[in-house]
Amino acid sequence: MQIRTAAPGDLAALAAVEAACFPPAEAASPAALADRLAAWPGHFLLLWDGDRLAGFVNGMPTDEPDLRDEMYENAALADEAGAWQMIFGLDVAPAYQGRGLSGRLLDALIDQARAQGRRGVVLTCKAGLRGLYARFGFVDEGVSGSTHGGVVWHQMRLRFAQKEETP
Repeated sequence: MQIRTAAPGDLAALAAVEAACFPPAEAASPAALADRLAAWPGHFLLLWDGDRLAGFVNGMPTDEPDLRDEMYENAALADEAGAWQMIFGLDVAPAYQGRGLSGRLLDALIDQARAQGRRGVVLTCKAGLRGLYARFGFVDEGVSGSTHGGVVWHQMRLRFAQKEETP
């Protein structure tokens, strides 16, 4: 299996995996995925098993510290120089679940964000997934202001250690 960034031709595979992983009210529409893909393809990390998309993680960089619902639908809110990497979705196709692939994708995104000099990574998740993200160092900041999909979300944050400046 190989992880790579997204290309425009990946849209159909992304939309199919997204639809399989989230209920319709929570899933990104093909149009929203297309907008994100056009705005920041380098922030989609795709895990391929040969010619099958096994899973992906996506989100945008921003200087805003908290994930807002408007970010899901407005790819133009991204700021490539932003301090924070948001995660909008961590998707693993049902046939590939239970193999540790979400962790592999999450590790790759964390490594990318750290290498890009971000302060950390922010995501929202349902209460039952807080333990998964805590294993990667994310801290639960409580119930998010997000009402995306009519669900209660918890905001989780992973802060990177900041280098101290020398005089």
